Amino acid sequence: MPIHFTPDELGRRRRRACRAMKARGLDGLLMFRQESMYYLTGYDTFGYCFFQCLYLGADGALTLLTRLPDYHLARQTSIIEDVRVWTNLPDADPTRELRDILAEHGAKGARLGIELDAYGLTGQIHARLCATLHGFCRLEDASDLVTRLRVRKSPAELRYVRRAAALADAALVEANRLAVPGAFEGDILAAMQGAVFRGDGDYSGNEFIIGSGRRALLARYYAGREHLGDDDQLTIEWAGSYRRYHAAMMRTILTGRPKSRHLDMYRHCIEAHHASAEALRPGNAVGEVFDAYARVLDRAGYGDARFSATGYSMGTTYPPSWMDWPMFYHGNPVIIEPGMVFFIHSVLMDEERGLSMAPGQSYIVTRTGAESLSRMPLDLVVN
Repeated sequence: MPIHFTPDELGRRRRRACRAMKARGLDGLLMFRQESMYYLTGYDTFGYCFFQCLYLGADGALTLLTRLPDYHLARQTSIIEDVRVWTNLPDADPTRELRDILAEHGAKGARLGIELDAYGLTGQIHARLCATLHGFCRLEDASDLVTRLRVRKSPAELRYVRRAAALADAALVEANRLAVPGAFEGDILAAMQGAVFRGDGDYSGNEFIIGSGRRALLARYYAGREHLGDDDQLTIEWAGSYRRYHAAMMRTILTGRPKSRHLDMYRHCIEAHHASAEALRPGNAVGEVFDAYARVLDRAGYGDARFSATGYSMGTTYPPSWMDWPMFYHGNPVIIEPGMVFFIHSVLMDEERGLSMAPGQSYIVTRTGAESLSRMPLDLVVN
């Protein structure tokens, strides 16, 4: 059976979630985040684009309501035994079926947590669900309950993270090899993604980002491909993904003769990156990692070209994003702990000159500091 964690490990996670619910005075949790479902049960699907909900009672009871194709996935990829199916019909309303399931679990009049911060819970579904459950039970936002449990990784999870990082390194080897004058961005992307798949990796939580010329400043995926020029810049951001765990990386690769401004941007980005990595240690606040980045670049006169965030947590995430909680920005009070995994990107985008520089890679927080997950150097590659 393709379940990626042992029943004992999944059981420990669910017991932690039940204790967290009881500490908040909750009788159960309605999960709409696919990440939560995977973390607690192993259930792996993109079926959250339709209505589905996993109920976890404070007593440990589990019931999944989903569609038929995902029923089969749940049976093969998870430990969930009670899987119910709702059927697409003109008058279908799965919220009523969910209410009946909750009644079976004795949840009438109960105080239930709900994951409002979930791509699977659209505004339309939420409105219908509130109408259906009005007077039946009380709902309370508990979007962070499982998310906070997921942020510290177990040894089993860290093995998957390390494998994801190795796949990200393999993709960078391909990019460094192919990013030469005249190269087609589509060929670079194909080789990078191919390296991940050849290593038994997965699609990542969002598209790989690639852009040359002025498009190197976009830091987002967009439709369309270019050929690299003789004196060009290529910004790439990608992630290795293994069993849904991610390790992201970012680079700017140059072709031809580097501009002096490019070299200066690189030097200060690397200084900022190392300062951020040094701040990534247990006991510090997440916001201190950003402050280290900003301090270096502001002092160098690049305050207008830097970002207002410098990375975020890495974990098991589903489309449309591989970004996880929490994020590096000024004032973020979340305390860094061993077992957390983060992606640090030290980005400069000089809009006036049309220049970019963006070294980045992922780290595991240990008891003493940050351990780089990548074996690739942060050297500036010029082809």
